[in-house]
Amino acid sequence: MKSSFEQNGGTYRQVGDFKIPNLTLSPEEANINLGKWGMLHKDYLLKHKKVLFTTLLTQGKLYQHCAEIENQARDMFDTLVEQMKESDGVTEQLKGKNQMEWVRKINNIQSRAREIVCSNIIYI
Repeated sequence: MKSSFEQNGGTYRQVGDFKIPNLTLSPEEANINLGKWGMLHKDYLLKHKKVLFTTLLTQGKLYQHCAEIENQARDMFDTLVEQMKESDGVTEQLKGKNQMEWVRKINNIQSRAREIVCSNIIYI
């Protein structure tokens, strides 16, 4: 009796007493380059959501899923940073007047935005 993996065109290789699935990326998946957010999400899935990770991997959708998360996270991060800069009064004038204060505030804003993106998109 064939496994569902074999029924969907998957193959195995024999390693000692074990059959290991031959997993390869589809051409579409192979061309996807993940950025920071996509890699964070992929690592999270691997460590904490193993069933979902394996399902996406065997269906050939892991990198596509992570690329979508990458885009959502990048957009959210950029939007949050701009909104926080405006609400915190971080302007180019401040940058010209007091560069160290500007850097401190920008770092704080980026740290807060990263935390929000991670808790709402990456680690779910």
